[in-house]
Amino acid sequence: MQVTEEDGGKLNAFAKEPRMVLIEAGEGRRTNRLLLIGGLVLVLLLVAVAAGIS
Repeated sequence: MQVTEEDGGKLNAFAKEPRMVLIEAGEGRRTNRLLLIGGLVLVLLLVAVAAGIS
């Protein structure tokens, strides 16, 4: 952690950020598609539960 001192004597601590990871084009498509399908299934399940309750 990097610590600096202000003019008034206060200390500021800055977190050390991790390196950025770049993905190649096309690598994230499968993950995005799985998240989209999972979200759709979740919404349909919630609608079915709501319909069953009412």
